[in-house]
Amino acid sequence: MKNSRNVFLLLFVHATLSLERVRWCTVSQQELSKCNDMSKAFAGAGILPSLECTEGGSAANCTQMIKDYLADAVTLNGRLIYQAGKEHGLKPVVGEVYDQEIGTSYYAVAVVKKGSNITINSLKGISSCHTGINRTAGWDMPVGYLIDSGRLTAMGCDLPKAVSDYFSASCVPGANSVNYPKSLCQLCKGDLSGQNKCRANSQEQYYDYSGAFRCLAEDAGTVAFVKHSTVPEYTDGKTLSSWAQNLRSQDFQLLCRDGSTADVTEWRTCHLARIPARAVVVRPDTDGTVVFQLLNQGQQRFNGAGTKFQMFDSTAYGAQNLIFRDSTTELIAITSQNYQAWLGDEYLHAMEGLSCDPNTLPESLNWCVISTEEIWKCGEMATAFRKKNLKPAIQCISAKTKEECMELIQKKESDAVALGGADIYTAGKTYGLVPAAGESYSADDNSNAYYAVALVKRNPSNAFTISDLKGKKSCHTGLGRTAGWNIPIGMLIKKGIIKPRDCNIPQAVSEFFSASCVPSANQDNYPSKLCQLCIGDDSGNNKCSASSQERYYSYSGAFRCLAQDSGDVAFVKHSTVFENTDGKNTESWARNLKSSDFQLLCRNGARAEVTQFAQCHLAQVPAQAIMVHPDTNIFAVYGLLDKAQDYFGNDSNGNGFKMFDSSTFQGKNLIFKDSAVQIVPVKERRTYKEWLGSEYIESLEGMQTPQCSGSGNKLIQQHLLVTTVVSFLILYQLQDLD
Repeated sequence: MKNSRNVFLLLFVHATLSLERVRWCTVSQQELSKCNDMSKAFAGAGILPSLECTEGGSAANCTQMIKDYLADAVTLNGRLIYQAGKEHGLKPVVGEVYDQEIGTSYYAVAVVKKGSNITINSLKGISSCHTGINRTAGWDMPVGYLIDSGRLTAMGCDLPKAVSDYFSASCVPGANSVNYPKSLCQLCKGDLSGQNKCRANSQEQYYDYSGAFRCLAEDAGTVAFVKHSTVPEYTDGKTLSSWAQNLRSQDFQLLCRDGSTADVTEWRTCHLARIPARAVVVRPDTDGTVVFQLLNQGQQRFNGAGTKFQMFDSTAYGAQNLIFRDSTTELIAITSQNYQAWLGDEYLHAMEGLSCDPNTLPESLNWCVISTEEIWKCGEMATAFRKKNLKPAIQCISAKTKEECMELIQKKESDAVALGGADIYTAGKTYGLVPAAGESYSADDNSNAYYAVALVKRNPSNAFTISDLKGKKSCHTGLGRTAGWNIPIGMLIKKGIIKPRDCNIPQAVSEFFSASCVPSANQDNYPSKLCQLCIGDDSGNNKCSASSQERYYSYSGAFRCLAQDSGDVAFVKHSTVFENTDGKNTESWARNLKSSDFQLLCRNGARAEVTQFAQCHLAQVPAQAIMVHPDTNIFAVYGLLDKAQDYFGNDSNGNGFKMFDSSTFQGKNLIFKDSAVQIVPVKERRTYKEWLGSEYIESLEGMQTPQCSGSGNKLIQQHLLVTTVVSFLILYQLQDLD
């Protein structure tokens, strides 16, 4: 064992210090023959370092051999560069160039007939034409992109099943084995006699780029997934093929990622993904410059007429694209030597969507819950999911606190937990967790969140701004509540407008505003000014209580406090004003209120109309998210929950269990919030910072002021029985989002 370690170390040192030879790994016998001829040609021309050829048999074997110092270089396509980079740390050092127009890439596009009114957002339920199963432009990119963008979900990472459920019918040549759903071959045509249907070769008339486009042109399918040059090559008289004789390029258009469409010539800006060219990959310790110099000397001598050996021609070996693509015009050095940079974001994201592999999925997803009621609901959820054969199966893991759940997931002893606001912040910042799916609370709301706003009366003679709040009277939904306390106070502290002394935030607020109503701030040692504006019930009792007995409590109460001129500003959510004006609230105090009589205070010092909350707010309050370990496949988690909500997502599902209802379990907001209407994909918001947004994080960090680092003060210790202010602040945030 010791000897083998020493040999490995010597090989490592030798490879690192110098490249006296480059051992090229080949993936087939024909490629080995060409490589041996290339080695002889290079040696005859005196090109150094020397080139040696070794047999790998497959690209996967070659990447493993390079990692194990048994070979040095191999040429791979995008998918394999992604795998080699992600799994083995290999880097691309030399890239192929195919033509001057697009250089080292081509583009995967979605083509439809002009006038079809189809966009990238309306593909579900239509028929589709593909170049072939697992082909880059015809399968990998469209499927990967649709999964990555949340449009297509794959329960149990079964991508063929997901595609067959998404499109009404398809032609995907090669998807003709018993392992594939029948609808994937439904549109295929076969040969002239109708035989060889769905074969991955030219016997299937709808195979490859030209075939997928023909499938669209002949109205078998409604969308074709091809490359950017396909339509120009088969229209406007460019081809002799009889089926394409009368086709005009102007009768087709491209589907863009943003939901628009474009002319077929606009592929540079309207495409699904840029496909990187093939590249030569090596170990991270290999000097890529040496490999490029070797190949560059070769291409200068063996890429033109009059030489026996041709680097970019494989016809002599009875095959195509050996070592390099035959269409390569030159090789270039890759300066970044980084697989992510070479592949590009569009391609990378599509590959991440495709990375959902059923063979690597765990049998069960361990869901972390923290109360007896949640354990009860989780157990019922696991049973309900199992009855519908949803995968992976749910198993319930119990913990005492949400932080303990985060710790279990960090250690990979649990897999998922549903968290809100400040808990998402802690899970991301402290434990490195990431969002896998989120909640949405309105069917027509794409933001999956609401806005915390500062609401004031319209007053042309006294149009004060956010910077003029000192000395004003304030109305809050309640102590420690999100829109009514945490966000406005955190934001004002972060901006330096409120300056707490000795970490005593309630005292600082009472000194900043001349008077307030902050329901629940009627406890010992809290400044009395925080309850000064509160009015209690009709008899004047229960003043400042955190219940409906205090008429200025919660959203409508804080708004009433403003409407009745008790306060100058109300901290509520954006919908509060609409719910209580223009006849929507028939109570006597609200009956005659008009929404147009109120305005918003913006963070930048402006005022805005109440309808402009999306641009003028204190912070967007994020929805709850399902947080997981970064190694967990988020597409598998969302795929499970999306399929589950088909059965259990609405109140009238008839399947017994209801995901967004906790009343059966004698609780509220168990696992999911009861107000959720659906589980949604995270899309591009893949980190805790992206999910929460900078405004919300600023207000959160405002509540965690730098001077509050250690002992805290007696007021906070007595009220919350904790020893640090950080705990005090996080405890506030743990309360339900408003």
